[in-house]
Amino acid sequence: MNTSNDLAGTSQGFSTRAIHAGQDPDPATGAVVTPIHLASTFAQEAVGKHKGFDYARTRNPTRVSLEATIASLEGAAHGFAFSSGMAAVDAMLRLLRPGDHILIPNDAYGGTYRLVSSIYAGSGVTFSPVELRDHDAVQAAWRDETRLVWLETPSNPKLNIIDIEAVAAIAHAHGAPCIVDNTFATPYLQRPLELGADAVVHSSTKYLGGHSDVVGGLVVTNDEELAGHLGFVQNSAGAVPGPFDCYLVQRGLKTLAVRLDRQCANARLLTEHLLDHPAVQEVYYPGLAGHPGHELAARQMLDFGAMVSFTLRGGEAAALEVAAGTRLFALAESLGAVESLIELPAKMTHSSVAGSELEVDPSLIRLSVGLETVEDLLEDIDRALGRACL
Repeated sequence: MNTSNDLAGTSQGFSTRAIHAGQDPDPATGAVVTPIHLASTFAQEAVGKHKGFDYARTRNPTRVSLEATIASLEGAAHGFAFSSGMAAVDAMLRLLRPGDHILIPNDAYGGTYRLVSSIYAGSGVTFSPVELRDHDAVQAAWRDETRLVWLETPSNPKLNIIDIEAVAAIAHAHGAPCIVDNTFATPYLQRPLELGADAVVHSSTKYLGGHSDVVGGLVVTNDEELAGHLGFVQNSAGAVPGPFDCYLVQRGLKTLAVRLDRQCANARLLTEHLLDHPAVQEVYYPGLAGHPGHELAARQMLDFGAMVSFTLRGGEAAALEVAAGTRLFALAESLGAVESLIELPAKMTHSSVAGSELEVDPSLIRLSVGLETVEDLLEDIDRALGRACL
């Protein structure tokens, strides 16, 4: 397991950069918090002569500050903010042209699958869902027209762990980029660029914002060509976040490390509790020694995350009972915030994969473990599981 949160070539730790990178005190007032610049346009001294900002879709000072912060945290030269996680995914996928082919995980997030299968496939892009843990399968699925490999690790919702370095090496051997959705791990727990990824995507709605009060997306890269593409799409398509959204994400980043330390600790205790419950069929959590990706997660992550999934012996009916029976775990989509959430992916976040090879077990429950007192969370889940045993 990683032992340091410092990035190569930097002398400051993760939390220091989360609080300070791109966030110098405001030169006009000395304010220690990045101002929320609401201006949509900026006065120019002369035609084409300005202070780095002309129109807020193109650049906004609050957004630039957020982009500098996330770039520092991921060890990237370039950061780009978008209006949602899916807008960030879409900006990345606009690399593809009709006739191109993409490899995606065979357990991809439902929104990513929907975008690829319903939007991009309709414009002539083909795709193959692949078991990315099987490197021979990745090689076998490769085509002459394959232009991109997309991966999530840990995956959503079964928390599979993908060897970023190995998959990136395969992609690079074929001259294609490897893009990693790092939403579940965040840059605090995992930094894919250090492992060979070409770009990293986040839904900043989740752990980075961390308070269920903002929707956003981020992309970072060290690749100049990819950065040029992302900057062009960001400005041309205009799916940019407002300055207040950028402020909220940047505020969330300041406490990301301390929140995740507590959330990971809560998730470990909750997982151990679930293992011993008679209503539970199987528990998915990379921190378990029996998880197929445990050793890999220990190598490429700082900790094992705060997402936990499990199936029930009573099947879908029992899962519906449990989901309806919690009091502290709110039945809601999304994840990664201070409050704990419970959901049934098959009917909620992953309903778009129904009937496909990515279809999710209807008895699978996904938990996003929050910051509550862990004894209260254990009591709450026990009460709900008791309903499934009736």
